[in-house]
Amino acid sequence: MTRYSIDEFIKQTEQEDKGEGLFELESPRILEVNLESQVWAKAGSMIAYNGRIKFEREGILEHGLGKSFKKALTGEGTSLMKATGQGKLYLADEGKKVIILQLQNDVIFVNGNDLLAFEQSIQWDIKLMKRIAGMMAGGLFNVRCEGTGMVAITSHYEPLTLKVTPGRPVITDPNATVAWSGNLQPEFQTDITLKTFFGRGSGESIQMKFEGDGFVVVQPYEEVHMNPNR
Repeated sequence: MTRYSIDEFIKQTEQEDKGEGLFELESPRILEVNLESQVWAKAGSMIAYNGRIKFEREGILEHGLGKSFKKALTGEGTSLMKATGQGKLYLADEGKKVIILQLQNDVIFVNGNDLLAFEQSIQWDIKLMKRIAGMMAGGLFNVRCEGTGMVAITSHYEPLTLKVTPGRPVITDPNATVAWSGNLQPEFQTDITLKTFFGRGSGESIQMKFEGDGFVVVQPYEEVHMNPNR
């Protein structure tokens, strides 16, 4: 039988150039970066590469004191690395599904734990949701990505995008919320009924409320963010 031979395995899983540009989905859970200069990626997400690529941890003053201070507040979740050089770089994050977004002068917010990589042309800033920092382990933070270029985000299993329209708000579980459009500003609310039902201190009682005109992406999984400093 050749069905399970090594040659057949290599044929089924071998890297394949699709000619899609800087970011390609090598598989649903592996991002291929056809690196020619520089890209930002989640620290620790490199699984393989070839060519001449240099990796640098984000410098403490690389983006100014403001970002460094916010970064310190959020723990390790937003650690980024800079990959510079020429070659092929393969990124993954705990087997999560990879989604590539081509921003065209757009703004999108991404949960800090679900941002995998983005082009050098993208402007970014870390936003700590201070109002719930004491309500959830380690608080909750997100990254604001703006400009024109590619952004790769991750989701546990298949993501679901919900439209937000005036008069029809969408309420989500913060731990299941992956991303949302830049024109939305979520508010946090506590559902007293759920709090009573699940017991005091349960994260289920905290909800994100999105109002206006835009979209929010959720995943069928609740990520619990632990602050290593606690």
